[in-house]
Amino acid sequence: QVQLVESGGGLVQAGGSLRLSCAASERTSTTWYMGWFRQAPGKEREFVATLRWADGRTYYADFVKGRFTISRDNTKNTVYLQMNSLKPEDTAVYYCAARPTWNGVSIYSPAAYNYWGQGTQVTVSS
Repeated sequence: QVQLVESGGGLVQAGGSLRLSCAASERTSTTWYMGWFRQAPGKEREFVATLRWADGRTYYADFVKGRFTISRDNTKNTVYLQMNSLKPEDTAVYYCAARPTWNGVSIYSPAAYNYWGQGTQVTVSS
């Protein structure tokens, strides 16, 4: 069973920055995707960003383009989410997710991902 361990959440003022990290215990395929979703109170879990491990291609939700950057460290099986220009509406629990193989579900959907981290709280004050 793959384990995902997240770190880096916290409280920040609007306009500030945070960096989230997610380390996977292993990568089980060459078609590996790792990414981030978030869930605010009373809302559904939504896609933030994901990365295709084979070539490093990245995908972002429109509301984070230009502000958030997803990256990886191959040697550590770790993916990062650098979040800049944070807004109060970015407040949510952020979850790391990993998808080992294609299962016919869009990479923008939580259902595409088999493994999940425990979540880390990000709070942006106004």
